[in-house]
Amino acid sequence: MRVLVACEYSGTVRDAFKAKGHDAHSCDLLPTDVPGNHYQGDVFDIINEGWDLMIAHPPCTHLAVSGARWFHKKKKEQKLALDFVRKLLDANIPKIALENPISIISSKIRKPDQIVQPWQYGHGETKATCLWLKNLPKLNPTNIVEGREPRIHKLPPSPDRWKIRSKTYEGIALAMANQWG
Repeated sequence: MRVLVACEYSGTVRDAFKAKGHDAHSCDLLPTDVPGNHYQGDVFDIINEGWDLMIAHPPCTHLAVSGARWFHKKKKEQKLALDFVRKLLDANIPKIALENPISIISSKIRKPDQIVQPWQYGHGETKATCLWLKNLPKLNPTNIVEGREPRIHKLPPSPDRWKIRSKTYEGIALAMANQWG
């Protein structure tokens, strides 16, 4: 299966699908952190290249409700971010999963099909992750663990905080590859 992982610099989801034998490619405006099939550029440059599945991680900077106190200053940025999400969801790809935290996508486009937590996939942490699905089943938990700490939420300010917060948990990536691949 040809898999496009849109807006992914880390290679985590891409490599989970690659390990299962799929032709998986990541795409981001940033270079990849891990060598592999990666297109550095606009996802819409390659979105029509015959993908069977797209997993999209659009930037949440102007969408996540964790930043609601700044929404009044972000009207234009929010509109552009929501337009980007709509274009991803409307892509001519048979199967699509769009991932984002709790965000205005739920009220401005549609509610998510599923909300998953890292602790359902082997990571003792909390971080509600919404999934909007097209022609894909909901993910089944694979390894429910204790812990359930909001580690990501409590990260101190740093130059790489946004990168750490945006990376997909490996357990969730493996579940995607195993269940959707």
